[in-house]
Amino acid sequence: MTQTVRSAAELRSALEGPVLGPVDPGYDEARSLWNGDIDRRPALIARCASAADVAAAVKFGRERGLEVAVRGGGHAYSGTAVCDDGLMIDLSRLNAVAVDPEARTARVGGGATLADLDAATQAHGLAVTGGVISHTGVGGLTLGGGMGWLSSALGLSLDNVVGAEVVLADGRIVHAGPESEPDLFWALRGGGGNFGVVTEFVFTLHPIGPEVQVGLFFWDLAQGPAALRFCRDYIPSLPRRAGVLIAAGLTAPPLPFVPEPFHGVAGHALVVVGLDTAEAHAALIDPVRRAVPPGFEVVSPMPYTALQQLLDDSSPWGILGYEKAADLDELSDEAIAVLVEAAATKTSPMSFMPIFRLSGAFCDVGQDETAFGGSRTPHYVCNLNAVAPSPDLLAADREWVRRTWTALKPYASNAGSYVNFLSEPDADRVRASYGPATYDRLAAIKARYDPENLFHRNANIRPARQGGAS
Repeated sequence: MTQTVRSAAELRSALEGPVLGPVDPGYDEARSLWNGDIDRRPALIARCASAADVAAAVKFGRERGLEVAVRGGGHAYSGTAVCDDGLMIDLSRLNAVAVDPEARTARVGGGATLADLDAATQAHGLAVTGGVISHTGVGGLTLGGGMGWLSSALGLSLDNVVGAEVVLADGRIVHAGPESEPDLFWALRGGGGNFGVVTEFVFTLHPIGPEVQVGLFFWDLAQGPAALRFCRDYIPSLPRRAGVLIAAGLTAPPLPFVPEPFHGVAGHALVVVGLDTAEAHAALIDPVRRAVPPGFEVVSPMPYTALQQLLDDSSPWGILGYEKAADLDELSDEAIAVLVEAAATKTSPMSFMPIFRLSGAFCDVGQDETAFGGSRTPHYVCNLNAVAPSPDLLAADREWVRRTWTALKPYASNAGSYVNFLSEPDADRVRASYGPATYDRLAAIKARYDPENLFHRNANIRPARQGGAS
């Protein structure tokens, strides 16, 4: 304890922001993450107030041989943002968002959440692709990919990054972009937190909203096979300016827009978001009603910021979670059968399987233009989410996730998946997620920027050794 107190005092003298140890007020709140199943106790928490603070904290951790964890939004299932006994670098105070409406760009702090980003950009009728839970951190989401309602229209979050301020493992602060540190810039867009601490992103923005059109359709389990087969045939026909998500195995919540007979009923939902007129959206969703009449539907205009918060209640802060994912080239009859079985056998009413479609603008980006760990051809990303309010329910549905993933694996397009959806980012799955060529290029860049693998609490890419191995 004496050593911790001495180290805290030393680090405090180097930082503008506060440094917390286990005995300090606010320590437990600062070490907490979205996933309440994660309970780790760092020796020190550096609540950085600037890039200079981050640089000082990185140097401090490296020079003393500490385990270093970096927390942006703290929303990853894996809980890698916090460590036992080491140093947690907390970016939550770096949450400013500065929008230039004329240039259509935003400078976004590494600790900002999607809610911060959306509020600032929507004030000007602008947006960039984010996730589907508003309290997700922009940083972690973007560094691994960033898929959401706007993926088809605008590509991934990382496809819209045009620059970044980065603190490297040696404590230097650099600016990465197409003309400055281009290899680092490439690696940041998909390579996760392996290469440094991003203290600021620069995004290109696009006119979106402030109002969008939303259609939500729900079918009970008995309708599941027909509904999912319809989704399989219908979704590829949607235009770029339509966002879509299948929520397989969703339990309808007791909310005002859900008819009372469906409260607590498990089933499958389809959400179709239109970015144009209500008339255009009505034409888009008409086939849904005609093909497989839903148990209930909600069709309404909605502020874009409200859309971004639509699923927040499905993943409240402090809930217990575990996930795995699979990339699927198609929703084959065999894959649908697995999803139908899984929907009927989950234990926690909060667990479900969101299925994202990646197409449109996502496919306009060349396979090698970024380090995104997945094919740039149209496909689905099926996320298997165990979400539970208690340890016993989580334990049951952790096994449910694993069984379902194993059953889906024969129909998956690769042995890995989207790196942001890895609760257990073991080395083999990380390598498989990127593929050999991308992984090897990332490993070579890692060897230049972080040869000692200081930043390893992530979907880790090991530095290439001399001769090219990693």
